[in-house]
Parts: sequence; structure tokens; C-alpha cells
Amino acid sequence: MDHSMKQYFKRIIQSFSFLKGFSVTVKYFFQPKRIVTEQYPENKATLKMYPRFRGRLEMVEDENGENRCTACGMCEKSCPNGSINVLPTKNIAGKKVLGKYIYRLDTCTQCGFCVETCPFGAIRMNQDFELADFDRSHFELKLNQKEGRA
Repeated sequence: MDHSMKQYFKRIIQSFSFLKGFSVTVKYFFQPKRIVTEQYPENKATLKMYPRFRGRLEMVEDENGENRCTACGMCEKSCPNGSINVLPTKNIAGKKVLGKYIYRLDTCTQCGFCVETCPFGAIRMNQDFELADFDRSHFELKLNQKEGRA
């Protein structure tokens, strides 16, 4: 096969891919509800993330700020990046309880191992997606509101 025949067939194949892409564009033009692209930030007020989306880590707390964490440290051990530090303390009765739950968002990869290994369901990944910040100190978060409870 000479060079001109190769060029001829190559152009035919390229025209098929162009037609395939053009058909998608025409389809979306006549059926705009099928478009999956979000117009962010124009739709910021109505934007909902998918249920499986993983934002940053948060502690499950009731309306009084009480959490289910027992400071067992399973989440800390399962984190591949060392983004979690569980600092236990003792309560008045001498029982080990959660002192501080430190979470470093800048090193977290949102893998979710910590949530999967927590035997008490004390932490979860939330739906926050606007996590950018200019100050690195804002990425170190203390997740529990109250210390030394339980």
C-alpha cells in the first residue's frame, strides 16, 4: 500500500470520529437535560454532590456536641498518610476518652480507610468540595468540639 492510500484511509477514519463527536453535540443541543456538566459557580446554590462523593473528614456529633469516638486510634493507624492524630486523655473516673482529634486536610487523600475502620461510626466523609485556602494553617483541624467526655 503506498503512502497516498494510507492517507486516504486515515482521513476516512478521522471523519468517522468527527461525526461521532458531532452527533453527541447535536444530541445535547436538542436534549439539554441529558447534559451532565455542572455550570459551576453559576449553580453554586443548587449544586448537590453525589452520595458517594468524599469531601473532608468530619466527626459525627449530636446537637449537644457529643461524639461516639472512644479514642481507640483505629482510624489513626489505618491512615496511610498520617493525617489523623487521636490524642486521648482521662476523665474524672480515670477512663481513657478522646482529648483532641486532629485532622490534617492538606495531607489527606480522602481514601476513606479511617471511616471504614472506625468500629463506632464516629467519623464520616462530608460533602464539602470547596477546600482550597491560601493559609496552610487552616488545613489542620480539630474535629471534636468537646474534650474529655464519656
